[in-house]
Amino acid sequence: MEEFVSYVKIAALLGAAFAVAIGTMGPAISQGIVGSKACENVAKYPESSSKLFPVLISSLAIIETSSLAAVGVAAALIYYAFIA
Repeated sequence: MEEFVSYVKIAALLGAAFAVAIGTMGPAISQGIVGSKACENVAKYPESSSKLFPVLISSLAIIETSSLAAVGVAAALIYYAFIA
């Protein structure tokens, strides 16, 4: 029975690693795309930078929440692996 518990802990830790690795890759790529498009827009239309900046910051914050959710899932899995 104790052998089964160690397999569950290993699976929880591997799941946490995958959650962080895959769960933060997508938001990182999309934040790069949003930032590059914002730079392109400011380069084309410099007068729109004051209107673009709040939209840029809010969109980056929304994108960041998905990576924080992945880190939260990983933290829950690690907690389960060491406490249970």
